[in-house]
Amino acid sequence: MPPRHPDSTVAQTGTGDLSETNIATDNECKTRLPQQIMWLNVYLIAALHLMALYGLYLLPEANPWTWLWTLQCFIWGGTGITVGAHRLWTHRSYKATWPLRLYLMIVNCVAAQNDIFEWSRDHRVHHKYSETDADPHNAKRGFFFSHVGWLMVKKHPDVITKGKQLDLRDLYEDKIVMFQRRHYKLLSTIFNIIIPTVVPWYVWNETFRNAFFISFAFRYASTLNVTWCVNSLAHLWGSRPYDETIGPAENAFVVIGTVGEGYHNYHHIFPHDYATAELGSPLNVSKWFIDLCAMVGLAYDLKTVSKEAILQRRMRTGNLQHLKYHDD
Repeated sequence: MPPRHPDSTVAQTGTGDLSETNIATDNECKTRLPQQIMWLNVYLIAALHLMALYGLYLLPEANPWTWLWTLQCFIWGGTGITVGAHRLWTHRSYKATWPLRLYLMIVNCVAAQNDIFEWSRDHRVHHKYSETDADPHNAKRGFFFSHVGWLMVKKHPDVITKGKQLDLRDLYEDKIVMFQRRHYKLLSTIFNIIIPTVVPWYVWNETFRNAFFISFAFRYASTLNVTWCVNSLAHLWGSRPYDETIGPAENAFVVIGTVGEGYHNYHHIFPHDYATAELGSPLNVSKWFIDLCAMVGLAYDLKTVSKEAILQRRMRTGNLQHLKYHDD
């Protein structure tokens, strides 16, 4: 299971509006406070990555079915984050029937990046107070902090204070979300560790060593780092065609590595768009999955942004402001 912050809070009141008007400005950042290192988290993260490197070393000798199984677990976990915790539960960019919500909750346990409630709460804080001390993984503190260092220290007091002001009633009222939260340790242990390890070991007689270090450790560390790249790389480097004044950027490396999650400048301007990118983007697997679910009636009320609204925003704050003068 991933490291969890012992000072995580449960927020119940306030506003959950994540529109770009709520993005905090630089002058809201306060004097940097020394933060306590969570040494247990440091040891756990280091140990996981050492096991993952060993799993990478063992990969050539593993059964090809183990490679395919590891990839499938990676895809399941990614879906639980991008389609589930992010687009459905954090941003409410579409609605899902209970069978789809149940499926997304289960594959979210495969990813094991904290329960849906905590993940969504922290991500809403991230959007509302992006790149300030209230941002859990504030990119202005550097690549390492925004990538993984934020999990190695106690949360900044502003993260907790601002988190208490969010409206999380939708999460509290979701029985599937709250069921997962109550039983998260057991569920994540089963779906993130036990099943990925036991299936190749039992079904096609893979060695237990290969199954554990490849299908669990290597796959889990890979899933974590792919997600963390959105917090780090996509907030530090890339183009900003929709708003040049904010940190989140369109990062091609992250787009390829996450199969569509790197259109981050767009996403921070239009977080309610279920595609997290302009519709028609060639690499957006999570969008395709939601589209397929919508075709069979499992997803509905997909939220999008009109081309006119996108163009107007680019003209106002992006890199197409010259069009405004040509139209005049």
